Amino acid sequence: MTTPANLKYTKLHEWVKEEVDGSVTVGITHHAQEMLGDLVFVEAPTVGRQVKQGEECAVVESVKAAADVYAPLSGEVLAVNPELAGAPEMINADAYAAWIFKLKPNSPAEFGGLLDAAAYQTIADAEQH
Repeated sequence: MTTPANLKYTKLHEWVKEEVDGSVTVGITHHAQEMLGDLVFVEAPTVGRQVKQGEECAVVESVKAAADVYAPLSGEVLAVNPELAGAPEMINADAYAAWIFKLKPNSPAEFGGLLDAAAYQTIADAEQH
């Protein structure tokens, strides 16, 4: 699967989509879901929670492991994807369509630390070898 060029990424396998209203949508990458295997549970952060960049704020569990999801930016959690509670496998089906939560960023300057698709793909490729 290709790494969508219109998204930003973290070294810890989150993707970030900047929305027109200034909020961001967050999920885990295809590479991350592939490493985890079949997802069975997603614990999203609480709406209204303030998170700091790099802070653990969600958990995805598969049949073989649980993994933390980290806030790619500091901000307030605006929404969580209600569909994932009953269908976590949506992330396996299309990791870039199945978002986990939305954030209102506190500091636009933090965007500068996110990776573009090419930089993220280099990290993902290195982990596969």
